[in-house]
Amino acid sequence: MSSTLALLADLPLFPLHTVLFPDGLLPLKIFEARYLDMARDCLREQAPFGVCLLKSGAEVAQPDDPAVPETVGCLAEIEQCDVDNFGMLLIRARGTRRFRLLSHRVEASGLLVGMAERLPDDIPLEGTDALAKFGACAEVLERIIDTIRERDPQSLPFAEPFRFDDPAWVSNRLSEVLQIPLRARQKLMELGDAGARIDIVHHYMQQHQLL
Repeated sequence: MSSTLALLADLPLFPLHTVLFPDGLLPLKIFEARYLDMARDCLREQAPFGVCLLKSGAEVAQPDDPAVPETVGCLAEIEQCDVDNFGMLLIRARGTRRFRLLSHRVEASGLLVGMAERLPDDIPLEGTDALAKFGACAEVLERIIDTIRERDPQSLPFAEPFRFDDPAWVSNRLSEVLQIPLRARQKLMELGDAGARIDIVHHYMQQHQLL
């Protein structure tokens, strides 16, 4: 893919106090006009929007406190959409792939719009040690999913199919569910190397006696 084709012009951005990973689920309750319009446009055009962790500013528009997004985010595609009794839009989006913001601007509506480049998929896992750590991480994730299923099958935070043989999928899901500080979670999402992410979450789980 050429660099020109990888560019995303006029990408609508949704800065949040959360980090979205590829294949991660994102439930949203939307009530601000700028995001209602954004969601309608994305649905009509079957286009993604970009989710970025807020570096500073508020999720709800504040004239004197503009939202500043982190540079690396994740594209999101709307999978489900409904309206609740209060007129709020309830959507479920899924992360697809990471992007890097090259620039962004604020529209008259207050919506952030960016010029972004898609980032490549994770570098594959290599080495006996890395594969052993991956196997241990996959086992822990299976146990976590089984525990959630037993307690409340409706609250499962991951979408099927479960890909326990995929280091990127496993490391992303563990990065979402472990009690990792938000900024550290952002750094994990930014990594383009599945082995490096596996190494970090494996070390974290050893420290917290989850292995």
